[in-house]
Amino acid sequence: MLFQVGVARQGLPPPPGARVVTISPRPGFFNEPSVAIDPNNPSHIAAAFQSPATVSYSQDGGLNWQLAGGAAPNDYKVSGDVSIAYDILGHAVLCYIAFDKLGTPQYWAHNATRNGVFVRRSLDGGKTWEPDAVAVDAQPTRPDMPFEDKPYLVSDDNPNSPFAGNLYLGWTEFSLTKSIILFSRSSDGGITWSPPFEISSHEGIPRDDNGAVEGFDAVAGPDGAIYTIWADDTSFVMAVSHDGGLTFGPSQPIFSLPASYFTVQDVQRANGFSQIGMDPRTERLYVTWSDYRNGDIDVFCSTSPDLGNTWSDPVRVNDDPIHDGTDQFFQWMSVDPKDGSINVVFYDRRSDPENNGALITLARSSNGGKTFANYAWTQSPFFPNEDQFMGDYTGIEAFNGRVYGVWTYSETRSPLPRRPQPESRRGSKSDSARPRSSYIRFARRPAGTIVQLGMADFTEPHK
Repeated sequence: MLFQVGVARQGLPPPPGARVVTISPRPGFFNEPSVAIDPNNPSHIAAAFQSPATVSYSQDGGLNWQLAGGAAPNDYKVSGDVSIAYDILGHAVLCYIAFDKLGTPQYWAHNATRNGVFVRRSLDGGKTWEPDAVAVDAQPTRPDMPFEDKPYLVSDDNPNSPFAGNLYLGWTEFSLTKSIILFSRSSDGGITWSPPFEISSHEGIPRDDNGAVEGFDAVAGPDGAIYTIWADDTSFVMAVSHDGGLTFGPSQPIFSLPASYFTVQDVQRANGFSQIGMDPRTERLYVTWSDYRNGDIDVFCSTSPDLGNTWSDPVRVNDDPIHDGTDQFFQWMSVDPKDGSINVVFYDRRSDPENNGALITLARSSNGGKTFANYAWTQSPFFPNEDQFMGDYTGIEAFNGRVYGVWTYSETRSPLPRRPQPESRRGSKSDSARPRSSYIRFARRPAGTIVQLGMADFTEPHK
């Protein structure tokens, strides 16, 4: 593996008010972050990551961050796949899975042990957490047991919604024969949860791979309707509830994609799972995802003006030259409920012609998803390593012009000099249509991963 010394210039401006902090304690197995803003008090922000399930919080708008204790369970060996949200009362709610041992790789229901989906609450905005977690769906160890995976938590914090205050959870359940999407709701702030029920009309394969039903996400509209989305083989499908999550219509394909899982150079695994958001002022829906329809991997956005009945042609979110051979991947989206902007964070390799070094880009649309301005949230590249699990997700949240993104960053130990190749082996620029990097390169050793949080402020001009 290689390490580039110096700053890779992306050619993008930083977002206004840009600031990046590390919120994990040290390099380790930290990834798959989530972030939330308290709509009642936007100076309260909480970010969660694994493993174990951990929360870092700020009570001054992101100026200072502290680790909270008591978020992870003590009675399971592993906790992760975190999702965090604030309810309408300003309580922070954390969701995670917990287990002792995974099953067979990608076939999680084979030889797995006890596992489940759990929720824990913080009544002071993320600083302290209630001692007892609530089991939404706990599976004791037994033959042919299922495995619960990739939950995502959504809060209905629309004050005029008939279901204001409800919390919703969706996730994939893998059994030995299939994968399904399960759903549960809470109408008392996360204290109790309804028995899980299936909302996927089509069931997928039992492997954590293309062909499974995975990547649940949802948004609650101002009228209380819940719009859910996930990947189903080569389509994204949507199911809608109009009664606060008591019942859902059938899950219907809304558009196709090449594949939800794909290969990204030097990344252990990657996916293009979708996110859904809504501008509550116009009730316009937005979906973002990533795929390789253009050869290399790009991030896309599609818009629905009629509550999901029709969708626009995909708009390319990353604005590097098309077919330039570099990947943009692991996107996440947030629609600002106050100004309607669409904000997307993703890993971006446009600065490295060898398609390895990654920067973090923030893309923002203020015209309803027609075009996106791209900003460099980081300036120095990092280099993912196949021995380091980068996770399946990044995270982002936006409120009233302030944007907070979280991502996994690959740390390295002391770089070791690598002897340059002879000119005859390196070749010349004319030998390839693809430009070669001008950075000095070194061998490197992986140290672990950390979680970083970026902040941006679009509320006023910044010098």
